[in-house]
Amino acid sequence: MSMAHQLRSYQRYEAQHFLWEADGKTATVMLNRPEKKNPLTFDAYAELRDVFRGLSYASDIKTVVIAGAGGNFCSGGDVQEIIGPLTQMSAAELLAFTRMSGDLIKAMRGCPQPIIAAIDGACAGAGAMIALAADFRFGTPHCKTAFLFCRVGLAGCDMGACTLLPRTIGQGRAAELLYTGRTMSAEEGLHWGFFNELHPSDHVLPAAQALARALAEGPTFAHAMTKKLLHQEWAMSLDTAIEAEAEAQAICMQTEDFRRAYRAFIGKHKPMFEGN
Repeated sequence: MSMAHQLRSYQRYEAQHFLWEADGKTATVMLNRPEKKNPLTFDAYAELRDVFRGLSYASDIKTVVIAGAGGNFCSGGDVQEIIGPLTQMSAAELLAFTRMSGDLIKAMRGCPQPIIAAIDGACAGAGAMIALAADFRFGTPHCKTAFLFCRVGLAGCDMGACTLLPRTIGQGRAAELLYTGRTMSAEEGLHWGFFNELHPSDHVLPAAQALARALAEGPTFAHAMTKKLLHQEWAMSLDTAIEAEAEAQAICMQTEDFRRAYRAFIGKHKPMFEGN
């Protein structure tokens, strides 16, 4: 199969368990169960995982925004549709579920597109982990973020929390949130580095989409390389990381975008990147 046949268009993707809208090179995922603060179901987990996996082969989408409808981001797993059934499952079934939820985070971190989370209101449990898996997080003063696994009798080590959260806000702060399950305020989240920016509720999604569009007009091949190395270098020594970056940058120097930038500099005008 040729590479051309492997690439897929997501402009007209028809989501079944959330809303999907493509605007040029940017797609917006909208979790859409506002009456219950946008909880996840088994099917929603699976479709989100499959979409983010598939975006590795997208020919047209270069950035993704993820948000929630109705003034909340995501309240985590649906109590009736996920938590209840989990109490009746076998060990093998439970492991299949926890691997699937973890696969969503791996798919988000593994896809080449930068992901911007636009977060308002409740951002809890698995919802907080989806936010944490994004590359950028824009919040509002009303955000209430909680990694509340311990409050339902579970460990804080869920969906990569013990890796992603300490690297984002620090080991001590992560330990506090994961052991207690308490809510992190928007101000704490901004001060600790969880949020990149805070915006009013009616501005947070447009601000996230504006950043997504700006990134999508940039050197998207190089952005994908940056995302890849930001993820992979966690497990590298400094010497290995420097060598990986040397190889990555040498690849980027072979792109037409690099030459476009040079020609634009010489011509004293703004470069028009095309992602190749």
